[in-house]
This record gives sequence, structure tokens and C-alpha cells, in this order.
Amino acid sequence: MRQDKPELRNLSEPVRFKRALALLLMTLVLPGSAQIVAGSKKAGRYAWRVIAGLVAIVVFLVLLSLVWRSGTINLIVSPTTLRIVQVLLILLAVGWAALFVDAYRLGRPLTLERNHRLTASILDGVLVVLVMTVLIWSSTIVSAQRDFVASVFGNGEKSKADKGRYNVLLLGGDSGANRIGVRPDSLTLASIDAETGRTVLIGLPRNMAKVPFPAGTEMAKQFPNGFEWDGCGHDCYLNGVYTWAMGHKQHFPGVKEPGLVATQQAVEGLTGLKVNYYVLIDIAGFQHLLDAVGGITVDVGKKVPIGGIGGPIKGYIKPGKDQHLDGYHAMWFARSRAGASDYERMTRQKCVMTAMLNQLSPQKVLTKFQGIASASKEVVQTNIPSGELGTFTDLALDSKKLPVSSFSPVPPLIKTGDPDFELIRAKVAEAVGKSEALDKGSDDGDGKKSGTPSSVSPTKKPSTPGKTPSKPSTDVDDVAQVCKA
Repeated sequence: MRQDKPELRNLSEPVRFKRALALLLMTLVLPGSAQIVAGSKKAGRYAWRVIAGLVAIVVFLVLLSLVWRSGTINLIVSPTTLRIVQVLLILLAVGWAALFVDAYRLGRPLTLERNHRLTASILDGVLVVLVMTVLIWSSTIVSAQRDFVASVFGNGEKSKADKGRYNVLLLGGDSGANRIGVRPDSLTLASIDAETGRTVLIGLPRNMAKVPFPAGTEMAKQFPNGFEWDGCGHDCYLNGVYTWAMGHKQHFPGVKEPGLVATQQAVEGLTGLKVNYYVLIDIAGFQHLLDAVGGITVDVGKKVPIGGIGGPIKGYIKPGKDQHLDGYHAMWFARSRAGASDYERMTRQKCVMTAMLNQLSPQKVLTKFQGIASASKEVVQTNIPSGELGTFTDLALDSKKLPVSSFSPVPPLIKTGDPDFELIRAKVAEAVGKSEALDKGSDDGDGKKSGTPSSVSPTKKPSTPGKTPSKPSTDVDDVAQVCKA
């Protein structure tokens, strides 16, 4: 049997008890320190090397993020990196628990009085459970992140910014039981400055007729005079492009979802902007994603029906300032069409998007990540490759600091049944130019990316607080002024 060192035998029992507790607390604060002081110095030094290595990695990532934030994020969210971190967290949990057990042994519990021995045993057990719980829970978060990235983001082709902008098509699709496919009921093109993150939201009416397609595309070959044929009715509107393409897959060999490709081509022909990526959100499941982030707060200008248009009205979202909406009510705030025009609904949808952008903090994402990841896998589909996550996260963080502007080609400026597409494209370019002018200054020689004179400033039309306008302005609006979210 191993004998205690002479100096330990000479210590009084209360001192030995304090020593035992100190060794456990030292292990909590600096794993391996108990072994350096009272046990195997080799084991303690090994633990310190591991800690030093981890600290060095964290410091390196922090410094890297200061000079290359998007690249750092891409590195961190890489599935390979996340797998390594997940395994590392589990190994750390086991190793740290082993150090606690050894620190408890070094405290010589058998030399302590019964109550003191019980106290040391309970403290050791609590610390082991605490450390293992935190690290194992962290590993499950990392696993959820890896599963989320693998499920939602793929290895799609990277699309370079066009004229200094990323244009992301945001689609809201309703996959109800009585519908074939997910005909998009909400179409918004987010045009994002690749340097500053400043964003213009271009709301596109779903009932836009005769939509043209870019020359050389498959849809242009099928509809050289725009998306229209004899007797097509509502089927030849912008939101019908998806359904037509899904029903004519033979024109898109090798394409998994031709409806999305065709819709992107329609938006490019309509706006004159290249669409880099799309994000498709199932509106029916959108409420689960909003619930996962704790809902949103918006101003509601008038009561908004819940239900209607093909079903009974089940209730109303009451008007008022700073209304906090859970997922169900936020979904209907964005979705409801009863007693309202499509244009009013488009404005409400912009308000929801802006509220999510402004109110979804990194802290909230971290604390609610498992719920967000689980909901996102069910309702979000995108062709943004996982390697671009850092780029768009970086831009999203920048855009939170800047006002979001918007433009919608709607009446009276545009007749959706017989649109002037040259005017639409000119107004889209003007909206983008006004947004860029805020960052580029007034000198045309400063490398401005748009041909719009940079002296033009955005038109900001303040609305009465708490009021949701009946339709979006046809000029460039500051969304924060419109929504007050």
C-alpha cells in the first residue's frame, strides 16, 4: 500500500480537508495543476500542453478573423473542422473528468473525517458532471451545426459577385396539401453589395405577366416573346414559371429542380440583374423557424386576418406598435392576403425579413442554435455552397449596421398585366445606384459600379409610426422607415 508523504501525515485533518478541496478547484480553474503540485508532473505538463495548444488555436482564429472574417467563418463551419471539434470536445470531457478523479485521489479522502470525505466526494462528483455536461452539450451543438450545413448547404458551384454585388433570390413557397409543388407566392431579390453588405430588397409581384427571359436560356427558347401563351390566364404569371418548368422537365436534362432554374431566369430577365443564388423557404413551415428564434417584433398598422382566401378567417393580428409575434402569428402577418392587396403583403414580407435581420443577434443564434438548425432543415432549401457561408455571414453582420432600402415594380408605376420591362430594369438599376452612392461618395470617378449619378440620394418616405402601408412605394424606400421594426 502506498504510504502518505511525511508532510501529509503531519498535517491536521482540517488542513488536509482544505487541501483536498483546493486540488479539486485547481483542476476546475487550470486542469493539470493539481497533478503538478501533488501528483504526476508528467501528466500535469501534458494537460498544460493541450490547454496551451487550444488557447493558441483560439488566439490564431481571433487574429485571423480580424483580417479575414469570412475565411475564418468558412474554416470554422467546414464539416471536416466541425467533426474534429466534436471529437475533440468529447475527448476533453473524458480527459478533464479523469483529472478530477485523480485530483480527488490526491486529496487522500480516506484520511478525512466522514463528513469532510462526503463533502469532497460530492464536490468531485458535481464538478465531473458539470464539466462533462457542458462539453458533451457543446459537442451536440457542433454536431447539429455540421448536420445543418450538410443538410441545407451543399457543394454547389460558387457564383462570383456580378458588378460588385451578390443577388440572392428569396422565394416563399407554399407546399399545402391542395397544391402541386411549391409554387412561389413570395419573390424578393436581395441585391447585396459585396464589400459593404448594404442591401436593396426588390419585391417582385407574383402576378407579373409576360415575363421575359435572358437570351440563350432554355426558357427564352420556349418563350421568345415572354412567358405567355393562348388562354394561359393566371398560369402565365411570374409565380407560374416554377410550375411550368417542373411540368416540362424534358427541357432541363440533368437538372433536379428546373422550376428554380426557370424562376431565376425569369427574375434575371425582369430585373436585369444576375441571380447568384436562391433561398427557398416553405411558408407553411416558416413558423417553426420563427419560433426557434423566439419570434419577432414589428409594428402592425391595421388588423391582419389569420386565414381566409379559400378558408375561414380564424382570427386577427391586432394592430399596435412593437407587437411581438410568435412563429404562427408572424407567418400569417407575412402570408395573409384576405382583405389586402398583393402589394401590401409584399411590404409586410419585407418587414419580416428586415426584423429577422436586425433582431437575430449572434448570441441568440448560439443559444437557440439546435432549434434553428432543426427548423431550417425542414423549411429552407438553397444552392448557396457551404464554402460561401463565411462570405454571407460576414455580409449579414455588416448589413445589420446599415439601413436596408427597397423597391417594388408595382402600380401605378408598373401595370403588372402589361409591364414596361425597360422601365422596371431602369428603376432597379436606379435603386441599386442610390444604395451604392451612400458608400461611394459623389465623385463619379471613385469607381462607382452603377451608371446612376451618385449625387442622387435615396428617397426616404417616413410613415406614421405603427402603420403598415397599403402598398410599397415605387421609389426607393428605407425599409426601417416603412416597417419601424
